[in-house]
Amino acid sequence: MPPAFSAAEKTRITRLLLDNGLRLFTTQGLRKTSLEDLVAGTGIAKSTFYVFFDSKEALYLELMLAQMAEVKSRVIDGALRKEPDTRAGLRAFLHATLAELDGNPLYGRLMTHPEEMEAVVRKLDPERVTSAPDNPVTALAAYLTEQSDDLAGDDPEVIVGILQAVLMMPLHRDRLASPDLYPKILDRLIDIIATGLTRPER
Repeated sequence: MPPAFSAAEKTRITRLLLDNGLRLFTTQGLRKTSLEDLVAGTGIAKSTFYVFFDSKEALYLELMLAQMAEVKSRVIDGALRKEPDTRAGLRAFLHATLAELDGNPLYGRLMTHPEEMEAVVRKLDPERVTSAPDNPVTALAAYLTEQSDDLAGDDPEVIVGILQAVLMMPLHRDRLASPDLYPKILDRLIDIIATGLTRPER
């Protein structure tokens, strides 16, 4: 039978597990992080981990959800919706999201190691993520629906896929014929995509 914890103990241990998870997942990844690594310094046994989280993937998701509101604030509210028109909004969104992936170790790792995202989604109910009120993907979909008159007529899912393709560019920067031109190439690509996805300005 698992040990009983007071509310204060449970809060303290949960915080330690989250701290360990953030440090380990961002430096060595989900697969290489063991339960033994996660419980180190918490005072609990490996088997007791499951009193707090159903799996390593559940801990990973909890970390993502904890940062979700801040990510949405930066890429949706502070970029996409801050611009006066749809084209400028899409351009700002792509730049802000690329900056987020570059500067946010947890979300950035999911982009560079998609198998980890697949592992998280495979073990968990996707509804938990999609129903989160601060989910940037849901907010992006809502924006595209609102701005449909300004868009070039593609299915919103196609538009999301095109934006995702741009966000994968950092993974392939070393494959460019001139990697040193990557910043200029990326800026130009974002301009082309934002222009191509929106109707001509009236």
